[in-house]
Amino acid sequence: MQSLREIYKIGRGPSSSHTMGPERAIKIVRELYPQANEFKVKLYGSLASTGSGHGTDTVIIKTAEPHKCTVEWDEVSPCSVHPNTMDVTALKDGKELCTKRVYSVGGGTIVFDGEPAALSGKDADDAIYSLNSFTEIAEYCRVNNIRIWQYVGQCEGKEIFDYLSKVWDRMKQAVHEGLTTSGTLPGILGTQRRAQTLYNQRHIDESAQTRENRLVCAYAFAASEQNASGGVIVTAPTCGACGVVPSVLKYMQELHGFSDMQIVRALATGGIIGNLIKKNASISGAECGCQAEIGSACSMAAAALAELFEMGLGQIEYAAEVAMEHHLGLTCDPIAGLVQIPCIERNAVAAMRAINALSLANFLADSRKISFDIIVKTMYNTGKDLLNNYRETSSGGLAKYYELK
Repeated sequence: MQSLREIYKIGRGPSSSHTMGPERAIKIVRELYPQANEFKVKLYGSLASTGSGHGTDTVIIKTAEPHKCTVEWDEVSPCSVHPNTMDVTALKDGKELCTKRVYSVGGGTIVFDGEPAALSGKDADDAIYSLNSFTEIAEYCRVNNIRIWQYVGQCEGKEIFDYLSKVWDRMKQAVHEGLTTSGTLPGILGTQRRAQTLYNQRHIDESAQTRENRLVCAYAFAASEQNASGGVIVTAPTCGACGVVPSVLKYMQELHGFSDMQIVRALATGGIIGNLIKKNASISGAECGCQAEIGSACSMAAAALAELFEMGLGQIEYAAEVAMEHHLGLTCDPIAGLVQIPCIERNAVAAMRAINALSLANFLADSRKISFDIIVKTMYNTGKDLLNNYRETSSGGLAKYYELK
């Protein structure tokens, strides 16, 4: 598996697959062909069908500046390798220098067709983590009497914790920015920002549980609204699911006084969960539906919480497993291709579900029957069985039946 830097990326939203990935592809092609003075990009599959709403063309053209760049949309041609497919052509004075086929595989990660990993923006060494299942990692940790975050340190060095500290700072900043900004999100839906309202308007008869739900949801809305507005966020594991992990960790830090270092260790554990899903299944909504994004984020958050409370390996696994299990089959159906409805609310619901998974893990881990590895495999197969309309095409579900005013 790759570095956790590939799971937690700091960048602008609204979509890791549709904006961060294409942006990265253009930058790499520019570096490979510095003599190019013009670019042509052709988008296929999900990139073509929802790219307009995500602002894919805007990001591509801006990244290519000051050079001319034209973007073409192809919603008809099949995508045999990955639904997020694009061709990038570099030209010099009208003469083609190269055409690179690129797959945006989720979380801002891209893969160049037929090229070495180094050219795809991936780590030169794809085996930073030699163990590729939770079962293997848990057994290693038991034998060596270490926790998952310590395993992360062994594989990546102490520098990874410095990076995760920056990740945590940006997560908190994104929530703060979302809580202190009002108005309307960009796009034809005219979606109102609601994080500030959730945070400030106390329920008339607010119990402790109601307050928890309100604050966790406010934090999830805040980060997600920043993403939807093109703000700087952290993929966890994607832009569209960026509100789940920071919301639960921020709430628990405020409630229990956990240190930033404890949060960083929790992020390391949650990152391993995201890494395993990415390696053995998918974190791409275009490939496996929203279960691959929100479901993965919920699993990461639940595992991070379990680490925060220093639960055992079995409890961490149970929390991550049950969090994903109850997102199986979740479709990706963003209205108008915007990462707003139902995406923002889903971040809030998944955040609350992560806390529920933590509670169940505290009591029921010893009686669990389903392993995390099985649930990851199940999610992937379920995603592949979903009709294409329900995998980030904006042609099924809510996106089909909602009537734009």
